[in-house]
Amino acid sequence: MAKLRDSSSAHSGDQMVGKHGLVLVFLGAAVVVGCVESEADTVVNDASLAEQGSGENWLAYGRTYDEQRFSPLTQVDASNVSGLQVDWFLELPADRGLVSTPLVVDGVLYFIGSMNIVRAVDATTGTVLWEYDPLVREHAGRMRAGWDHNRGIGFWNGKVYVATWDGRLNAVDAATGEEIWSVTTVDPGEALYITGAPKIFKGKVLIGNGGTENGPTRGYVTAYDAETGEQAWRFYIVPGNPADGFESEAMEMAAETWTGEWWRHGGGGNAWHGFTYDAELDQLYIGTGNGSPWNRKIRSPGGGDNLFLCSVVALDPDTGDYLWHYQTTPGESWDYNSNMDMVLADLTIEGRQRKAMLHAPKNGFFYVIDRTNGELISAEPFTTTTWATHIDLATGRPAEVPGARYETAAALVSPTPLGGHSWQSMSFNPQTGLAYYPAMHVQTRYSDDGVDLESFQSVSYQGGFGVTITAEGASREGSMSSLQAWDPVRQELAWEIPLEGIFNPGTLTTAGNLVFQGRIDGTLRAYRADTGQELWVSDLGLGISAPPITYSVDGRQYVALLVGWGGAMSGLGGVVSAQYGWAYGAQTRMLVAFSLAGAETLPPFMEPMIPQAVEADFEVDAQLAAAGERLYGLCRSCHGPELVSAGMAPDLRASHLIVSAEAFASVVREGSRAVGGMPAYADFSDDRLLALRHYIRRQAELALAGVEPRAGPFVR
Repeated sequence: MAKLRDSSSAHSGDQMVGKHGLVLVFLGAAVVVGCVESEADTVVNDASLAEQGSGENWLAYGRTYDEQRFSPLTQVDASNVSGLQVDWFLELPADRGLVSTPLVVDGVLYFIGSMNIVRAVDATTGTVLWEYDPLVREHAGRMRAGWDHNRGIGFWNGKVYVATWDGRLNAVDAATGEEIWSVTTVDPGEALYITGAPKIFKGKVLIGNGGTENGPTRGYVTAYDAETGEQAWRFYIVPGNPADGFESEAMEMAAETWTGEWWRHGGGGNAWHGFTYDAELDQLYIGTGNGSPWNRKIRSPGGGDNLFLCSVVALDPDTGDYLWHYQTTPGESWDYNSNMDMVLADLTIEGRQRKAMLHAPKNGFFYVIDRTNGELISAEPFTTTTWATHIDLATGRPAEVPGARYETAAALVSPTPLGGHSWQSMSFNPQTGLAYYPAMHVQTRYSDDGVDLESFQSVSYQGGFGVTITAEGASREGSMSSLQAWDPVRQELAWEIPLEGIFNPGTLTTAGNLVFQGRIDGTLRAYRADTGQELWVSDLGLGISAPPITYSVDGRQYVALLVGWGGAMSGLGGVVSAQYGWAYGAQTRMLVAFSLAGAETLPPFMEPMIPQAVEADFEVDAQLAAAGERLYGLCRSCHGPELVSAGMAPDLRASHLIVSAEAFASVVREGSRAVGGMPAYADFSDDRLLALRHYIRRQAELALAGVEPRAGPFVR
């Protein structure tokens, strides 16, 4: 860890002038609002004003630069939240998985839905003002499996910033929805995609990408000029081929932690979520991803920490230069990426004021890090962690459990690749001093038996894993997931609520002593922030994956969220989440807003539905079906393991399309259904398509015979 410059001075905030003559200024932990008397007036930039934001707007993914997702609004509080009623709703029949955080600026609510379509609506009525379609279907050849959804958009200086599935970053006029500029942020020849929200800071827009498992990839983040779209800088997360030279001293340093010919596999590290700008220290933090492939024996056979995988990396926001890093999982082999939220808070620890970062990544430890220099303050497990016993505070390194890396035999490990906590948003309430997030308590068996470690090829249809993964259920007694309230000063649980299933959505907390969270069972709930007592519940008739927000217009406080089961578990969830009946196209998605004055009634809910396998005149060949099962790895992220779909895409066991070679090829290879989000795989030969058809029909026949699919989200 190294700090390369003094960054103690505050930087002037980014400004947005609203239609009511207000200047909205990001100041680290707050949005400061002041009246504009003339163009020459200067808005005071003082970090001491951090908690004086009015809370009327929700201007960024985490509301403010600190990513606390804390609102100072108090009209709705613990004493009256039980009176919340639906104020308005907007039905979204063309949407599927909805996971994003809406933004609210001056009475207008902006959100992104399926196929990256963005809508602006009146925040008091839900009336659509405009719709922007980036036409990702016209880039079908660049779409990759799995991610029809997007977690959010950005707003700055009258523009909405939209990152697309196929790798573009677009700026849109916030008043009209007209596109202003568009840039392609990834090499069109690489199997990369974008699902994360752009981060706006100092007149720049930062975006990363995903695709670690889709083939040889080298992760990076890129900053663009927010006005013009011109590239400002790019930071690579892992080093490339030394023969080509290094882009920076940081990459030269990182290369010393790798062995073998890692660049043949790309290395990975893709930063697809988790960006935080510290306006007080003028530092940009990025959370980085796992290795490509997952198995370190393949990508770095001689071992090594493999920087900057699974790390928090601090960068100079003006240049993208490396400042310092903290690596949560050195040399990772389990998909324990650190793309999770990084929340900023000033804490008093052992009598000393610390400028802290709160981070709960996949590996199951809750980290409190000194954000001035990357020094580890504390780290404790918030779920069962069988890969490591503890984190050594002197070195900052985990004490790994022998055998957890499946060195010589299969290993039962917790957490799983889903993580102890994934990208679902964490909130922090400075009044209670607690952080709130959904945790998962499951375990997985890892093994690389049968994997050719010497000649492994990480190609799109084979996957970038290098390891076999089999789910083994809960890692502790009781439920497989929970809502946790964590005390980062004492580094212990303050309270915990068991949750059904896994992959429940993120949280919102308010000065009204409230925590809001949706659930995959279709309910939105409110709890006392200090004790966890449940105070209110509303059934919305469809699984929820998006986090709620709150805002105020004309003196009325609203709580709003998108309703529509989506994200990884809507595809990977299979048996685990299909039980709720949130089937593809079966229930109408919605945007719903509540208030204490609400008087609307939602339309009748559609019943849960489990798709039924269909009979077909098709004789299955066992060898072809076995070959098709191996090829199906890429399809699993949308259509589900064992073909048990939970809503991201159709359940193929119920499809008549499979019996026709021509029809199947038109969809899979030629992209005839790209308009609905099905990518085209032009490199799939007739033999591969035939094998896939036999595997699909075999699974349909097993279902018709009453054979239960194996439970769990991961196979091979």
